[in-house]
This record gives sequence, structure tokens and C-alpha cells, in this order.
Amino acid sequence: MLTLYRAHLQTLVLFFLFHLSKPVCVEVPSDTEAVLGDFMRLTCISCMPREEVKAKTSVDWYFTPKSENNSTNDKLHIFRFENEKPSVVDEHFSNRLVWNGSHDMQDVSIRIQNVTDSDRGFYQCLIHRTFEFGFFTPTFSTEKNFTLDVKKKASTDAAAIYSQIMMYVLLVFLTFWLLVEMVYCYRKISKSDEQAQDTATNYLAIPSEQKDNPAAPVTE
Repeated sequence: MLTLYRAHLQTLVLFFLFHLSKPVCVEVPSDTEAVLGDFMRLTCISCMPREEVKAKTSVDWYFTPKSENNSTNDKLHIFRFENEKPSVVDEHFSNRLVWNGSHDMQDVSIRIQNVTDSDRGFYQCLIHRTFEFGFFTPTFSTEKNFTLDVKKKASTDAAAIYSQIMMYVLLVFLTFWLLVEMVYCYRKISKSDEQAQDTATNYLAIPSEQKDNPAAPVTE
């Protein structure tokens, strides 16, 4: 029985290590500050609840420029990704927009090269998914919005840097603690298994005559 428990524990350890190496989709908001003349990643992530479900995904990016007098501008269609083909739609972003998403189409981000003041404004990421369930093909849409500001120099946010450092430290600590607990349980089960084997060996070492003819009870 103990050997079976040890086999289950080994399987659990391997399963845990496999999932540690497997990438996990996390929806994070996009940065909203760009530096003039630098590149800027416009993050748009929409995780699928079940990765094994097949889906056909397309994405459209829209941009509404921000004018100095706060007047209303028209929304421009600037980028489209469909059938594994990226295309820049608006001439303002010609040769400056680059696809920066993932192969599974959960990350549909793009990147702006050589940011200018005219890139300041409101961005919209519209994701369309058509799921394949045999003859049933439902369609869903997801929208991500944010406002981008352009500055001459990058600003440092001490609170954001501190929170990121603490998050990584906590993640490493919890992973290390879980590994220690697994090693401790594994050693404890192995030790119990060895004790059970020693007991069985000692029993087999008893001469057969003593087992067949136990000592007679002492009577007065």
C-alpha cells in the first residue's frame, strides 16, 4: 500500500512540474504611456476559457486621435488581423504598426514603431471569435479600450516597480515552499516503506521451528 502511495506522489510531482513549465494566459491591461521616438506595445489579451476548443479569431484595431482643442475626431480603422494575415489599414501608421500577438490568438497585441505626438488618443481592440462545435458555430466579441499618452521622457512609477518585485518574490517563495512540502512528504513515505520492508524481513528471518512450535506457557 505504501509503495502505491509513493507512486501516486511521484506522479503528482511530475504533474506539478509539467504545469509549471506550461504557459498560462493572464489578461493584463495595456500600458498607457509612450515615449516620443520609441516603440510602444499596445497590449490586448483575451484568454479562452478552454484552450482545447477550436476557434477562428480575428481582431480589428481602431484609433481616435486626441486633438489639442478636445474636438471630436472620427474613429479610424488602423489594423486588422484575419486568416493569419496582418494588414495596416490606415496610412498614418504605414510601416509603423507591427503584429506582436501570440500564435494561439489569445494575445492579439500590436506594436507602434517610432511613436509620434499624433499617436496620442483613444485605442480600441475588438476581438471576434467563432467557435466550432460541429454544426453549431457561435460567435462572440470582446472589446478592450484604453487611452494612450505620449511623453518626451519615460516617467518612473516607484509603486508599480515595488509591486512587481513583491509579486515575483511571493511567487518564487510559494513555489519553493510547495516543492519543499512535496519533498518532505516523499521522504516520509519512503521512510515508512523502508520500515515496513525491514519488519517483513525480520519476520521471515525467524526460524520456521519457532513459528511452528511456539513456546509452551509456564504453569505452576
